[in-house]
Amino acid sequence: MLLEDLTRDYQSRVDTALDQWLPAESIQPSDLHEAMRYAVLGGGKRLRPILVYMTGTALGISPERLDGPACAVELVHTYSLIHDDLPVMDNDDLRRGRPTCHKIYGEALALLAGDALQPLAFHILSHDPQIQVNAERRLKMIEILALAAGSRGMAGGQAIDLASVGKRLDLAQLENMHIHKTGALIRASVLIGALSKPGINNNLVERLDHYAKFVGLAFQVHDDILDVEGDTAVLGKQAGADQALDKPTYPAVLGLAGARQKARELHESAIECLAPLGTDFDPLRWISAYIIDRTH
Repeated sequence: MLLEDLTRDYQSRVDTALDQWLPAESIQPSDLHEAMRYAVLGGGKRLRPILVYMTGTALGISPERLDGPACAVELVHTYSLIHDDLPVMDNDDLRRGRPTCHKIYGEALALLAGDALQPLAFHILSHDPQIQVNAERRLKMIEILALAAGSRGMAGGQAIDLASVGKRLDLAQLENMHIHKTGALIRASVLIGALSKPGINNNLVERLDHYAKFVGLAFQVHDDILDVEGDTAVLGKQAGADQALDKPTYPAVLGLAGARQKARELHESAIECLAPLGTDFDPLRWISAYIIDRTH
């Protein structure tokens, strides 16, 4: 199956599962549930759920066993987008080609929508009967997502990002920021997919984690390139936003040519991590290549 067909299938699959896990708009408080559904079901690449599915299926896990973990990482990701878009953070008006959540529902309700999506992710990981691992393994999946979302992961990276506006970071500082801000949840997606396999070898988990670390950084490098070269209509968010906010980026540190080379090197390192693994892992190879070639 081609990557485009595979990703489309996984996007459709996780959208269906998300629709089932999210509270219906008819349930009180209906305005909060409407805002949650607006933010989550409004499109998006679904990269993190796709990585869950690709990792798990490469290990022989059926997709229905991966729906819950895929939903969990996407809910945490979407909550972070709602909060990042708020005026107190990045003050964005456009997300996934539509007005941001706070532009439709107001800042207070958008904040609460994000607040509600995060615990829903952990509810899914703790309660989904389709996750076929023992309690210890399920708890490990919860731990990985919690660490990836918190101060030692995504939230911490965002704090570094806010503190870095108007400053000039060196490459090591920039990578540290994005290992937390963007990379942590991407790594968690691969790890949670891997841990959905009962009895998986620890060496294989470590190899997949290294792969995910390189992929997460490559994703952010290319995101920074798209902020310079991309088109708002294609990106689904405002192009040039990082430049307008005077944020430190890979093109600012390395130049555009250097940033492109950095993305290629990270992709090659990710592929090298998968070198001993068979063709079942080809989708992970394909998605790494897509990440540094995408237009949005």
